Amino acid sequence: AQFVEKLFGELPMLFKDEDELRRLWGAPETRRALLEGLAEKGFSADQLREMAKLISAERCDVFDVLAYIAFALPPLTRSERVERHRPEILSSYDDKLHAFLDYVLSQYVREGVGELDQDKLPALLTLKYRALDDAVRALGGINQIRDAFVGFQRRLYDA
Repeated sequence: AQFVEKLFGELPMLFKDEDELRRLWGAPETRRALLEGLAEKGFSADQLREMAKLISAERCDVFDVLAYIAFALPPLTRSERVERHRPEILSSYDDKLHAFLDYVLSQYVREGVGELDQDKLPALLTLKYRALDDAVRALGGINQIRDAFVGFQRRLYDA
């Protein structure tokens, strides 16, 4: 009960508005910094998962837990979020990247937001293409792959 009171009392003050939360959450680097900042303030990943259970949002992104608490936004499941934004996401990339981004989105739906961390990119490429060199050949270069991996995430968290 004390954690819930603290969360509902302090969390809304950590973001100026919903747009700021979306902007922070939509980029892997700022999302990581936000999560680290939350942990420093006493809101650990485990506690946020427990909060997700309390609001019946276990299949949702941590973003949805934060948005629900801070702005009373109804949570979307990860699957709903992907289906809502997939057309917009894929329209920005060529066919070569569609298959990879679809794979990343399926991993996100299954495993959660941790799959969108930049540290996961090499593992995701290896799982999908068996070797990083094969991924680079198939997708057109590491910079293009990284830009697509980071770029699509902003759209995933659009309103």
